[in-house]
Amino acid sequence: MIKSMTAYGKGDCLRDGKRFLVEIKSLNNRYRDVVIRIPRNLQGFEKQLRTLIDKKIKRGRIEVFFQIESSHEAPPYALELNLPLVDAYLKIFDQMSERSGLKQDLRLETLLQMNDVVSVKTDTDDEEEMGKGLHEALSPGLDSLMEMRRKEGSAIETDLRKRLKRISGFVEDVRGRTSEIVEAYQNRLKENVERLCQGVEVDPDRIAQEVAVFAERSDITEELVRLGSHIEQFTTYLEMDDVVGRRLDFLIQEMNREVNTLGSKASNGFVSRTVVEMKAELEKLREQVQNVE
Repeated sequence: MIKSMTAYGKGDCLRDGKRFLVEIKSLNNRYRDVVIRIPRNLQGFEKQLRTLIDKKIKRGRIEVFFQIESSHEAPPYALELNLPLVDAYLKIFDQMSERSGLKQDLRLETLLQMNDVVSVKTDTDDEEEMGKGLHEALSPGLDSLMEMRRKEGSAIETDLRKRLKRISGFVEDVRGRTSEIVEAYQNRLKENVERLCQGVEVDPDRIAQEVAVFAERSDITEELVRLGSHIEQFTTYLEMDDVVGRRLDFLIQEMNREVNTLGSKASNGFVSRTVVEMKAELEKLREQVQNVE
């Protein structure tokens, strides 16, 4: 079953009074490109998280956003007073007052305005526990992303099979008229040669031989066989549980090449119209395949 590269997933978990949330966006990309955004103090876990993502996703741009929320009981900010620094400031003030002979009361707000007297308390949470929280949130997030990738992939596969069936029908329509097309080309070529050779004695066997050679060059049997083979291979890839997007894209290029040759070799109105229809379906196939992992 093929997978789409475009999807969205999210996951969360509650651990030690903290809620870990993750959102994952998956977008089209020729290769695998993973971008992880986590708090600066937890960036040491990025390599482990990336390894977990790489195991499940082989192609596409993956954007992962982590967020950590404290429980409702936790204070919005954790502040602490730098007591050693406060004592040092007080000592300096006393020295300045004694040296200058100026007596002035030190106001509390003045002390609070001094650099680094009050600071945000350093997070003392166990880093190992924080790492486990990130993993526990990422795992269900990836599961939901992969589920959406599979659903989108299933819808794409349905459309691809429908268009392949139409192209197969066009191939069979042309195949059913191959002998008629070749015969009509032979007759038209023979008539043109005879018209050009009027009044000139020409060996009829030689004319027939040359007509047969040119008619053989216009034979489209090989192109039809190769198109059928490409369609069969395309169907085989659709049934594989693997990354097949680039292989499908390559096959479409090969099918386009055969269809173009088909149109140039068969100078026939029916074939020309059919080639236009096949090209239209191949272009729609190509657009859909750009989204396949």
